[in-house]
Amino acid sequence: MARALLIVLDSVGIGGAPDADRYGDAGSDTVGHIAEACAAGRGDRPGLRAGPLRLPNLAALGLGLACEGATGRVPPGLAPMGAVRALWGHAVEIAAGKDTPSGHWEIAGVPVREAFGHFPDTRPAFPPELVAALVAQADLPGILGDRHASGTVIIDELGAEHVRTGQPICYTSADSVFQIAAHEEAFGLERLYETCRIARRLCDPYRVGRVIARPFVGDAETGFRRTGRRKDFSVAPPADTLLDVAQAAGRKVVSVGKIGDIFAHRATGEEIKPGGNAACLDAALAGLNKLPDGGLVFLNLVDFDTEHGHRRDVPGYAAELEAFDARLPDIHAALRAGDLAIVTADHGNDPTWHGTEHTREQVPILAFGPGIAPGPLGRRETFADIGAAVAAHLGLPPLGAGTAW
Repeated sequence: MARALLIVLDSVGIGGAPDADRYGDAGSDTVGHIAEACAAGRGDRPGLRAGPLRLPNLAALGLGLACEGATGRVPPGLAPMGAVRALWGHAVEIAAGKDTPSGHWEIAGVPVREAFGHFPDTRPAFPPELVAALVAQADLPGILGDRHASGTVIIDELGAEHVRTGQPICYTSADSVFQIAAHEEAFGLERLYETCRIARRLCDPYRVGRVIARPFVGDAETGFRRTGRRKDFSVAPPADTLLDVAQAAGRKVVSVGKIGDIFAHRATGEEIKPGGNAACLDAALAGLNKLPDGGLVFLNLVDFDTEHGHRRDVPGYAAELEAFDARLPDIHAALRAGDLAIVTADHGNDPTWHGTEHTREQVPILAFGPGIAPGPLGRRETFADIGAAVAAHLGLPPLGAGTAW
């Protein structure tokens, strides 16, 4: 039987969705704007990278043509040099959101039409009764923050006060999230996780998609920095996903990176969560190497989003894209006859855009493997077509949404 490797480049969108204006994101274009910025010299950083965006392997798979399908233009430097070596296309999200769970669940065959709950961009942002319950049930001296904020900025701002008072830093964003940041040593990592478990229960009535533990270390003198021990406490998908269907069929599933958290650890099989994109890709290829016939490796590469998109870091995002591009030969080498690999994304996070939030964008679909003939996939009207194609390739029953190509 065939095997599948599904890779989600977190936030690597390729142009505003048809309904982007409803989200304030009309004109956003993560890959296109990064390529344009690099071509204009705005993607340079000494010691990191310089010059135009160089993605020869992704371009050969049709990334530039997928961008052209989404926006009408090929970004600078992304035209393929010679024949395209993959199926290429672009997909539109039908879920009511531009967040990580919405994107991943739709990819896996479960578009969520009813929007998650969100907290207003006010001060305070959280309902007083929610905060009071969290303080009482988690035995906290209070909380800090209570507003929309960038995670790195608010930790820099309130980290010292948190260590002094013992009050965790609670904040949110335009996504459906309740985030809790705390010092791993002064507050305690396990205590942070338990506080998040309590917050998860309390947030359920508000339809909040994720409660996120954001541990950090450091001090006021040397600076505070987040660690790789982040943990997401997500609601479960409302219906069976590709993962559930694969598990029910007795297939081996390997989930790498944030996948376990995103799917509330349901039907996620063997979970591997190393830190950083490079380590996650290494783990996914190691999992693929021992994957039996009919198995699925599902990989999320989050650094594009957390380290560069939210921070509006064009050079860093460009360098991350180039680092992934350089690993594509390793991915090709790991595939064997009958395998399918798909590279896609879950939303956008245009680092040239205003604010620090995700952007409502279309996503690329690049599908390849030994014996898979290249060609255009065109515009897919839902991310769920991706999961449907994986299910069809693996000989699984059809999913609840999506049409296989």
